[in-house]
Amino acid sequence: MITVTELTSAYGRKQILQGVSFTAQRGECVGIVGANGCGKSTLLSVLAGTLKPRSGQVLYYGKAAWSDAGNGRMHEDKEVIRRMTGYVPQEDPLIPELSVYDNLRLWYPDKGTLRRELEQGFLNLLGLGEFSAKQVHKLSGGMKKRVSIGIAMASTPPILLLDEPSAALDLICKEDIRRYLQIYLERKGTVVITTHEESELDLCSTLYVMKEGRLHQVDNRLRGEGLTGRM
Repeated sequence: MITVTELTSAYGRKQILQGVSFTAQRGECVGIVGANGCGKSTLLSVLAGTLKPRSGQVLYYGKAAWSDAGNGRMHEDKEVIRRMTGYVPQEDPLIPELSVYDNLRLWYPDKGTLRRELEQGFLNLLGLGEFSAKQVHKLSGGMKKRVSIGIAMASTPPILLLDEPSAALDLICKEDIRRYLQIYLERKGTVVITTHEESELDLCSTLYVMKEGRLHQVDNRLRGEGLTGRM
């Protein structure tokens, strides 16, 4: 359901992505690991539509999110990206002065949908109903990450893009997020995740190492020194 072909991106003269290609199907989790600065976050930003690529193509369910418009220009279909993807960047998109509920309300289409999700949907699975009245600035890092994931799921997208979602979280939060992702995959969602957490790597049916702006597929069972040696 995701087809990425020869994707390139640059900051000024510095080439970041150098011909990235991969595919992912429904219910599949694609993991991407690599050293800091290798281009992982850049790739997810392009896939989420927050950063413009230099060339290449991105298809979601056969519809072009990014395509070559000719003369060195790229065409973005914002509606395809909005409907098809939910994006959780490393930095949370929350407004700290507002409550969890009010932050979610900015993204969910109506109060009824939000209430149902908090009571019996994915937001309930994330445990957000328990602290929905709290102001965001009073939350722990793990709680904020759960709210960020909840926002990404506002339009029930079939594709979830996650940039190191468990970084700096405690073990309980990491396990909660992993369990949530497992349910999402069982419901035939597609996940692209950058991570170094072995519990999240265990979810991945396909694993890539990103090095110098290129993806290299490796055995998805590779761990420890075997994996870091490929980085």
